[in-house]
Amino acid sequence: MRHKRIALITGANQGVGLQVAKELVANGVTVLVGSRDSTRGEAAAKEIGAGAIALQLDVTDQASITAAAERIRGEFGRLDLLVNNAAISNTRRRAAESAEDYAKSTHPSVVSLNEVRAVWETNVFGVVAVTQAMLPLLRESSDARIVNVSSAVGSLTLNADPAFQYRAIFSPVYSASKTALNAMTLALMIELESTAIKVNLVSPGYTKTNLNGYRGTESVEEGSREVVRVALLGPDGPAGTFTQWENETIPW
Repeated sequence: MRHKRIALITGANQGVGLQVAKELVANGVTVLVGSRDSTRGEAAAKEIGAGAIALQLDVTDQASITAAAERIRGEFGRLDLLVNNAAISNTRRRAAESAEDYAKSTHPSVVSLNEVRAVWETNVFGVVAVTQAMLPLLRESSDARIVNVSSAVGSLTLNADPAFQYRAIFSPVYSASKTALNAMTLALMIELESTAIKVNLVSPGYTKTNLNGYRGTESVEEGSREVVRVALLGPDGPAGTFTQWENETIPW
């Protein structure tokens, strides 16, 4: 009998992360609901129900990451699935500031380096830090997979095309953080391609979440479909892919 899979999802107390957690639990996976805020994580796990376990995890805090890995090792001895989902789009935009004004303030010529660093700390360095901490646990699994949640707005190929609809908002902050995440993921894919650990990159599309002030065009259910599909791929499923729903390849 196959053992129940153990999954960790970062940033799982809301948005796409929460929806993915719900669907994985519904598919028989035990899900560790990673949340920077313990109270919100506990509330999310309670909302999901049996099979969901809250796990305090701040991807920008090495002590928090280390403690999370130690707890997983102590309670389960391994990790089968890591979904690096936690991300932020900005740190300083206020409700009174329009998206257009914020976009103007993030042009390369004027962007605040503090803003760039803060967003990259979560979206890029946080993913690397969590992955490094969880790799020893993933190596203990007979069917391990890492799914990094990115975005097509980070695609250099697409943004180099004047016809790309989101080209005008490509900036050193969120968009380029996803470009960097894509690069980090590709580096990981190359390192692990000779091992049994599979690595995939997924875009949920323009989903209505707190990340974009709920201005997205897709529901969290729609945005979570590809993340869930890839997360549930078996040991014979592909690695090294960058896709959006449904299994549509995104150019690097």
